[in-house]
Formats: sequence, C-alpha cells, structure tokens
Amino acid sequence: MTEKKAQARREHLARMRQEQKRKERRTAFLMWGAGGAVIVLLVGLVGFYLVNERATSSLDAVASAKYTGGQHVQTTVSYKENPPMGGEHNPAWQSCGIYDQPINSENAVHAMEHGAVWITYQPDLPKDQVDRLKELASKDYMLLSPYPGLPAKVVASSWNKQLKLDSADDPRLPKYIAKYRNNSAETPEFGASCSGGVTTTTAEAPIPTETPTDAPTDAPGSSTAPDMKPDTTPSPEVTPSS
Repeated sequence: MTEKKAQARREHLARMRQEQKRKERRTAFLMWGAGGAVIVLLVGLVGFYLVNERATSSLDAVASAKYTGGQHVQTTVSYKENPPMGGEHNPAWQSCGIYDQPINSENAVHAMEHGAVWITYQPDLPKDQVDRLKELASKDYMLLSPYPGLPAKVVASSWNKQLKLDSADDPRLPKYIAKYRNNSAETPEFGASCSGGVTTTTAEAPIPTETPTDAPTDAPGSSTAPDMKPDTTPSPEVTPSS
C-alpha cells in the first residue's frame, strides 16, 4: 500500500511539473508574440511615416515638358497644357506680382521664360487659401492669379515644369518654389527682368486672335526676336494689385 501511495505521489508530481512547463511555454510564447507584434507595429508605423512623408513632400509628381524659348507671337496661343508650361508667348512679359483677376497666359508664359513661378488657383478657392498663396507669392519672380477652368485647386507652373495641388497648404508648394523659381538650369532667359512688363489683366487688355495691323515690323514672331513690350508699358515702380 505504501508503495502504491509513493507511486501515485510521483505521478502526481510529474503531472504538476508537466503542467508547470506548459504554463511556462505558454507565457513565453505570449511574451514573444506580444513583443513581435510590437516590433511589427513599430516597423509598420515607421514605414507608414516614411511613405507618407515622401508622398507629402516629394516633388516626384512634377510634370515636365521640353519647350524652347524665344518664340514670340502677337496672337493668342492654343497651349497644350492647362495652364501652359512654356512655348510661344507674347513679346511683352507679365510683371511679376499678385493679380486678383485672370491674366493673359501669353504674357505669363513670357514671365516664366524669365524665371517666374506662376501660381494659379481656381476662382472659388476659399479666401484663407488665397491668402496663403499671396504669402508664398510675395517674392521676386513670382506670379499669382486666378485661372478659370483650372484642372486642380492650385497649380504651380514654371518653364517646362508644373505641379498640380489640392490645397494651398500642400508642403510641396514651397519646395517647388524654392527649386524652380529663377532656376538657372531651367530658365531660358535666366537673369532677365520680371518687372517692367505689362500689368494689365485679360479683361483690360486681351490678346488678339489675329496679328494686329500695326504689329512691329522686326519679326517679333521669330525665335531670334528680342524681348519687346508696348510703348504703354508701366514703369518698374508700378506694381500689380495685391
């Protein structure tokens, strides 16, 4: 009887040890599992942050074109892009500044040829968004104007470059300006003035659809013609509306 009790005790102790080992393995598994989940979560968060940071700050979405400079025409131009990124343009450039009404693309493109970044926005853009754009455009070689029919809320354009945006607060906008404003590598007429041009809006001085009969005779439409502006061009001290 004593032997049976001893055997039963040993078996009971063995079962207790096995149960204890199972508990220890289960605890270890849970600890390692939780630790692994935390690591996976951290890796995922870091990855999400990096992807999101790149998506919100990268200029990979900038579109490019290959227009050559110096193509002057007296008439309206049917541009491939909306708004234009370069190409033929009016002999008179648009004085850089802030405009509250639409301006002629043909004059604005000429300003871009001189190194300007032209920010356009949909006419119904909220005032606080427009105010933000005015802050960004309060520098040399910057143009700002509303643009009817714009394909995005805000579009930043410079010679052969363009970025469409959904908000004036997009962090890519100041980066675009910093990179492409008066950029020597992209600007056909780097160093040319962005003041002293026309300050009229489209409503005030629309570009004609046909060449005016009193157009200059020194072939302003040729690719070698010098920059020209009408005799009525305001002096550099005249600034656009703000």
